[in-house]
Amino acid sequence: MAAAPAAPLSGGEVYDTYCATCHAAGVGGAPTFADTAAWAPRIAKGMDELMLSTLNGINTMPAKGLCMSCSDAELTDAVIYMVDAAQ
Repeated sequence: MAAAPAAPLSGGEVYDTYCATCHAAGVGGAPTFADTAAWAPRIAKGMDELMLSTLNGINTMPAKGLCMSCSDAELTDAVIYMVDAAQ
């Protein structure tokens, strides 16, 4: 009998496990969590652009923020989690 697949991670869990490594302290120029000024121009570009950056990487951020096991839906939830905190 095959093991049941693991439940998807929430946006907060993805952030805590993968994103916070850089976004908590602004490593490599990453916008810090809940910093409205840093996030505003990024948010203004729209969710599609944020997801392109997340999936493909941007500047010093590697593709998927190194969460290669994360689904696109999990990464979307993480981006929404960070955007919500910055608004």
